[in-house]
Amino acid sequence: MERTDKKILCIGLVCLDIINVVEKYPEEDTDSRCLSQRWQRGGNASNSCTVLSLLGAPCAFMGSLAPGPVADFLLNDFKVCEVDVSLVLERSQCSVPVSVVISSETTGSRTILHSNRNLPDVSVEDFSKLDLSQYHWIHWEGRNAEDQVKMIEKVKAYNRNEEKNNTITISVEIEKTRETLYQLFPHGDVVFVSKDVAVQFGFQSAASALKGLYSRVREGAVLVCAWAEKGADAMGPDGVVVHSDAFPPEKLVDTLGAGDTFNASVILTLSRGGTLQEALTFGCQIAGKKCGVHGYDGIVQ
Repeated sequence: MERTDKKILCIGLVCLDIINVVEKYPEEDTDSRCLSQRWQRGGNASNSCTVLSLLGAPCAFMGSLAPGPVADFLLNDFKVCEVDVSLVLERSQCSVPVSVVISSETTGSRTILHSNRNLPDVSVEDFSKLDLSQYHWIHWEGRNAEDQVKMIEKVKAYNRNEEKNNTITISVEIEKTRETLYQLFPHGDVVFVSKDVAVQFGFQSAASALKGLYSRVREGAVLVCAWAEKGADAMGPDGVVVHSDAFPPEKLVDTLGAGDTFNASVILTLSRGGTLQEALTFGCQIAGKKCGVHGYDGIVQ
């Protein structure tokens, strides 16, 4: 199979987002009306697949779903977006994770209340059944990190038996401030670390975070850190910090999924041989467009 025919695979969460758009964030113990309410497919890996597909990249999603009408809605939306869902794992006797999102029209902020009661993540046993020759890039949303490290080891073993132009690029996202996720740092060719994690480590800028955290990644890896309205920085093995300013929309409408949009755009650019500077700039541009629309309609024109 030609490399151009292979897919980008994203492994992680799919959930239902119930998005309530309000004029301003409500005060506690008040009763207010929404300007609008909608159901939307969410989850970091799921959102990144949406953006990859909109940008023209063949992609697949691997994650768990509990059967029922909510799963039907989510699977149908994947299909509308032309995302391969053949690897979705059906878990009976479980519930689909749900996020209630409060999106402020005034500030563009999004406040998330997430419920994930009993749905297991993708296990190393599930992953072992994959035909890895179908993929040229696999991205992990940091979740059950211990199992994810074992999955990545399987990809590394696969790569050792392949010619360089047939190997799979590995990327990981460390978004949540959970100690267990930090074991993922040394396992990605490309490592996305969030502003929240950087701040928890005591860094006050993306550039200082990259310099301070680079010793945690493997030799030759790229470390990327987006910093909201201040844009994003990245650093490769040469130790040079590359920066892109943000591209804010005329009106800030919806920041939900902006980080997932950025990650997908960076992954796509690098997967097509773009430079780190090109990837960062494109990531900030597409994330900026996303912040100017509800959902993902209109981010590609």
